[in-house]
Amino acid sequence: MDFTPPPIEDGFTAEKLFNQGFSYTYDDVIFLPHYIDFPADAVDLSTRLTRRLPLAVPLVASPMDTVSESAMAAAMASLGAIAVVHSNVPAAAQAALLRAAKSRRVPILSDPAFAAPDAVVEHEDAFAGSPFLLVTDTGTATGRLLGYVAKREWTNQTDKGLRVGDYMAAPPKRAPWDADLNRIHKLMESEKSSAIGLEREGELVDVVVKDDVERVKGYPKLAAPATVGPDGEFMVGAAMGTREDDKVRLEHLVKAGVNVVVLDSSQGNSIYQLDMVKYVKRVYPELDVIGGNVVTMYQADNLIQAGVDGLRVGMGSGSICTTQEVCAVGRGQATAVYKVSSIAYKSGVPVIADGGISNSGHIVKALSLGASTVMMGSFLAGSHEAPGAYVYQNGQRVKKYRGMGSLEAMTKGSDARYLGDTAKLKIAQGVVGAVKDKGSVLNFIPYTLQAVRQGFQDIGANSVQSAHDLLRSRVLRLEVRSGAAQVEGGVHGLVSYEKKYY
Repeated sequence: MDFTPPPIEDGFTAEKLFNQGFSYTYDDVIFLPHYIDFPADAVDLSTRLTRRLPLAVPLVASPMDTVSESAMAAAMASLGAIAVVHSNVPAAAQAALLRAAKSRRVPILSDPAFAAPDAVVEHEDAFAGSPFLLVTDTGTATGRLLGYVAKREWTNQTDKGLRVGDYMAAPPKRAPWDADLNRIHKLMESEKSSAIGLEREGELVDVVVKDDVERVKGYPKLAAPATVGPDGEFMVGAAMGTREDDKVRLEHLVKAGVNVVVLDSSQGNSIYQLDMVKYVKRVYPELDVIGGNVVTMYQADNLIQAGVDGLRVGMGSGSICTTQEVCAVGRGQATAVYKVSSIAYKSGVPVIADGGISNSGHIVKALSLGASTVMMGSFLAGSHEAPGAYVYQNGQRVKKYRGMGSLEAMTKGSDARYLGDTAKLKIAQGVVGAVKDKGSVLNFIPYTLQAVRQGFQDIGANSVQSAHDLLRSRVLRLEVRSGAAQVEGGVHGLVSYEKKYY
């Protein structure tokens, strides 16, 4: 009798797990731990957004009008990631958002307000959320700079009836547009100044105040190199549609220096997108194009054949998206990412896992299932860099967060994303909500990335490519979690607890 023990078979390969007719989300599956022979800090998270565009970290800010504008683009680039500026504004305005992010090398954008010297500022609304007012002879951005008024100085001013010209500070000393925080801080110290102007080709592009510099310097030290192009500027992506007038938008974006464009559609496998991909690749062959959204291998193959340089995966998985509920179409995100990645990698096309990211574990799962990057909306909304003002709701400090398929967003033009711009009746595929204040992405993203490194260490992957190799060689194993297992895998059995990860 043969007593030779059978080979160890534990867990399921991804190939077997995702071919059983079930649509799985990230929470449905769990990776089994593998062998560790390296420290977590040795994990390399560098990756590719597209065929030709490398990133130091695998994170992308979603092209949503409550997530990605200039401030988010500059902050994400400084972290080694990238943001895609939304297209829910006129083409010229989108190009201006792009230029604002690319016209500096510090993750601080003040979006300054302006006033004439004879103006009287009686309420802080005049600052429009900026830490200062720039005083020009015309009271506009095109006027000659005469000085500035810091919000803190205005607050301490006892007589609010005085003209700003009576108590404004002299124009700030200037530094080159590409000066880093350390250089700006040293200049502030040597000049004993609370503000420094950033200058490019003789034009003042922004003013940085000392409070912001000290705030950012207090965040975790950035370990990854910034996402910078050959011209020394931050790299920034931009969204666009697939209609004829989007060709004009594309021209504006190219002139503004866009580094990659995302064809923004909830269902990317359409004649409109296929034609637009071919148009962009023909007219601007050096510009990378990301297609999507897709969730099936068939959809992905069509876009790959058309010439896309990257694929955006996800349909109805976002926290504010109702496409699966309203249209009965979509796919569980874990299944979608695995399926699309399994065909895209054969053509060297990187996959962006778009939607469904609520924590660092979801990022680990998305990347390990074949994605090269993850695109995030709600994870970044509510941050200091996201557009919009904070308000208080039920005692919590929050910011608005809305789906691009919400009726509110559609009135601004996002209905074209759902191919509904020509329809007589508008059907919402998203909602409007709010997310709590998360602070600055410059503070919480480094902690998130460290958690991702530790997850990679547990599965024995020392890089994104290593995780892909382990998955495709069938070394990496998974299982489906029951409802009870999901409860057990989270915090449970406590009367109360404080949810704090850093």
